[in-house]
Amino acid sequence: MREAVCMTIDSADLLDRFLRYVQIDTRSDAGSPATPSTPGQWDLLRLLERELRELGASEVTIDAHGYVLATLPATVPVPVPIIAWFAHADTATNLPSAAKPIVHRAYDGSPILLPDDPSQALTVETTPFLRDCLGHDVITASGTTLLGADDKAGIAIVMAAARRLLQQPEIPHGKIRLCFNPDEEIARGVDKLELASVGATAAYTLDGSERGEICFETFSADAAVLEIHGVASHPGWAKDVMVNALRLAGRFVAALPMAVAPERTAGAEGFIHPTETTGTAEHAVVHFIVRDFELDGLAARRALMEKLAADLRATEPKARITLTFTEQYRNMRYWLEKDMRPVEFAREAARRAGVKPFDQPIRGGTDGSRLTARGLPTPNIFTGMHEVHSQREWVSLQDMAKAAETLLHLAQVWTESATLRQQVQPRGGEKAGVAFQ
Repeated sequence: MREAVCMTIDSADLLDRFLRYVQIDTRSDAGSPATPSTPGQWDLLRLLERELRELGASEVTIDAHGYVLATLPATVPVPVPIIAWFAHADTATNLPSAAKPIVHRAYDGSPILLPDDPSQALTVETTPFLRDCLGHDVITASGTTLLGADDKAGIAIVMAAARRLLQQPEIPHGKIRLCFNPDEEIARGVDKLELASVGATAAYTLDGSERGEICFETFSADAAVLEIHGVASHPGWAKDVMVNALRLAGRFVAALPMAVAPERTAGAEGFIHPTETTGTAEHAVVHFIVRDFELDGLAARRALMEKLAADLRATEPKARITLTFTEQYRNMRYWLEKDMRPVEFAREAARRAGVKPFDQPIRGGTDGSRLTARGLPTPNIFTGMHEVHSQREWVSLQDMAKAAETLLHLAQVWTESATLRQQVQPRGGEKAGVAFQ
């Protein structure tokens, strides 16, 4: 039987934390070899380390690569599989993220004009999810930066849930590990994290969007680099001599069918997306990201790019053209569908929080993609953030609170499952590889 304990979240504390975190510019930098890739991430991660100690969490550490780990000790005597909650400290690279947050209390459905750039307006016509948040406290930035809800909403949610569990030990739960990591936005979020230091059976990223979204499927992702070495010549005497690398790069990009562009795809469709071009007439480099939910679809997109590169070589044999691919992450569904208990437990936790759960494949990835492939099953849970990676990014405080309540119930669901197993098989153990408190 579940005990009747208060599972609500202190919304004022949750809001205060979120507003504090989003004012720190933590955008990552793919060009930096360091981890974290930017100094601002250190500022936030060290703040989180200090706040966890102040909350009374145990085993609080921050390592040389910025990974902040902490423990919420178990409150029950039965052995419960250890779970972990993850959120990332960095924000997307395309815009500054030292936000000037604005709280729009009890949103009434009227247009939200962002004062530093009124052209960045939010309306219920152009932003349909706003209709679901009438009466909510909606938080935006001021129009020229990211809000940083991706993923500081996740951080604030984890911190608020941790605070409640530490303050309310009558909520039954096993050992819970917390991890705040850098550089998710540049696909390096857990590269230097030792899973043994987490010590969990299953984990959850707080990096989802719409209220009730429980995700166990992501894109599979590669990065691609097209490098073109042309033939240099003085332009005055270039006829039949010069091979302009920039023109060849432009021809390659133009040859990509618009049907596989992100601006023309949705749902289960993948894409090829040129993200950056640099160079001169003699040497040009084009960076791409390649996405598909299925590995055969990803292979087909790679084959298309390889054919276009071969065609370009045939057209300009004097140019030196290379196309290289790097694996970034794979669809976590391939592993999670083998044992859906972590997903089912998250769905049940959402229902207990008064939220209707639903599945929605992520047209992107999370740290859970890499964690799951490495052996730590990690579904993704909603945070209430919308319009991410843009100046129009916004989040609902009420949805954030529901996500935090979902975590509280999730801790109980895992405990109840372990208790039931103990009652059914009092001498039985967990399957090999399961970590206990």
